[in-house]
Amino acid sequence: MAGFVDVKNMVRWVARTGPETILRGMTEHLEADFRRWEQFDKSPRVASHTPFGVIELMPTADYETYGFKYVNGHPGNPARGFQTVTAFGVLADVHNGYPTFLAEMTVLTALRTAATTAMATRALARPGARRMAMIGAGSQAEFQALAVRSATGIAELSVYDVDPGAIAKLVRNLQPLGFTVHEASSAAEAVEGADVVTTCIAEKAHTQVLRAADLRPGMHVNAIGGDCPGKTELEPAALSLADVFVEYTPQTRIEGEIQLQDPEFPVTELGQAVAGKAEGRRAGAAGEEQITIFDSVGFAIEDFSALTYLREAVRGTDFVTEIDLVAAPEDPKDLFGLCGAPLPVG
Repeated sequence: MAGFVDVKNMVRWVARTGPETILRGMTEHLEADFRRWEQFDKSPRVASHTPFGVIELMPTADYETYGFKYVNGHPGNPARGFQTVTAFGVLADVHNGYPTFLAEMTVLTALRTAATTAMATRALARPGARRMAMIGAGSQAEFQALAVRSATGIAELSVYDVDPGAIAKLVRNLQPLGFTVHEASSAAEAVEGADVVTTCIAEKAHTQVLRAADLRPGMHVNAIGGDCPGKTELEPAALSLADVFVEYTPQTRIEGEIQLQDPEFPVTELGQAVAGKAEGRRAGAAGEEQITIFDSVGFAIEDFSALTYLREAVRGTDFVTEIDLVAAPEDPKDLFGLCGAPLPVG
């Protein structure tokens, strides 16, 4: 039997536990997994691109557990009444290959993406950061704001989106949770005076919602929307002004902001900074002036971490149900016999 968390129970779990509490715990869980980065199998995701969007599989494993996520990205979906991104994930026992846990990952991916941003912001943002700018107020935005607040205490937001309805939705959701929200009329206005900037747009194109001229000394940028070939958010010149951090370099060179840079463009893997094996935000006056960019495309270890966190959080509760997923004949070699007695001949 395998544990299963469906959409209804995922939403119940988030509502009952509280998203900010979950994000805080998931961030800690992610950091622990990123510190043991070398223990995981790593490979770029397997992607199937069509004119409509992309469908991807994201696998990884440590010595005990295998995990993967199925996820799509279809930027034109909202205009047709569908979500841009949907997903589900699976964990399996490495020792016998049996699946042990399944979960919806549309909501869980939003949580894990935000928790990853929180982890990066905690590692790379300037100490004492007080103001956050968000470019893009879509389905990720509230999760992002809550995660960064859980990591840094920031509750002052400036937001810009080309869709006024999306901004209104964000204000409606976040103001009751204690955020002060400024509605900016442009991306440049939104980032003015910001210590932390998060960009997250859905358009599959080489856009430039954040330009080099918008960057200021000490700023940290989470660029999380550019996550496939042909999709970026930053002016390429902006990257040359910053120290750039990525999840898994071979994947990010294909999919991230650095896809438009020289193949030898220097980057640091975030796991190395989290583990203290590479420099993140520099100390002292140098760190006050340093600009950092987290070029995030999403990586399988983050999904693995989110799934294992969820599995432990719901174990023994009514948020998880058991499903009969693997055939189990009495004789492991007699699968045919499990299907019943053979039909008589003639």
